[in-house]
Amino acid sequence: SPRSFQPNGASEEALRCEIEELKRKDLALDQEIAQLLSEGYSLEELDKHISLLHEYNEIKDAGQMLLGKLAVIRGVTTKQLYPEYDLELSD
Repeated sequence: SPRSFQPNGASEEALRCEIEELKRKDLALDQEIAQLLSEGYSLEELDKHISLLHEYNEIKDAGQMLLGKLAVIRGVTTKQLYPEYDLELSD
């Protein structure tokens, strides 16, 4: 890796910077969670929403894959299939 060619001091400094950045992200996420909790959300509810978003994304990916295969079979672009299936380009 490129870091293996850096002098120890530079490598240690890069690690310190990375640790500090992770600490900032952790703090930001803790603040975001606290904000959501203060708005009345529960951790269980947030976990459920995250789970549902993952499921939605998996289903959407499968749909996109099927549209892509159908477009290849028909010799058209995926975009051209959207009106046929009442899909918005933002879908």
